[in-house]
Amino acid sequence: MNAPARDMNQTVLPINPSVAYEMEIRERIVRVEEELKNQRELMKLGFEQMDKRLEQMDKRIDDQREAMRLGFEQVDKRFEDQREAMKLLAEQIDKRFEQVDKRFEDQREAMKQGFEQMDKRFKQTFAFVTTAALIAGALISAFNYLHVSQQ
Repeated sequence: MNAPARDMNQTVLPINPSVAYEMEIRERIVRVEEELKNQRELMKLGFEQMDKRLEQMDKRIDDQREAMRLGFEQVDKRFEDQREAMKLLAEQIDKRFEQVDKRFEDQREAMKQGFEQMDKRFKQTFAFVTTAALIAGALISAFNYLHVSQQ
């Protein structure tokens, strides 16, 4: 292909085919380099956007982690409050059981004293009855002796 070439003066000059091929190759190389430059710019822009997106995701993950930490702290505080309430309740129950134990102990002591008094009364009554029976037996024997001796 002998295509005419134009110089700065707009004059048409015949071009050698190898020179034309070389110029065409150079033009292609320039276009490929420009396209590669555009591709690099697009890739750079894509990487920058990816970096921004990753930073946003990191921030969101950090925010979620902080929110979870706060939630766990609240749960821990609630458990601690419940544990404290249960501890107070257990102390109150222990005091109540101690009061009931003391009341039972007092009642047992009162019953023991009552039984001791009853034992004392039974002993006194038994002693009185025994003494009365001995006296009655002695009197009966004396009357029998007197009655037998008068006959």
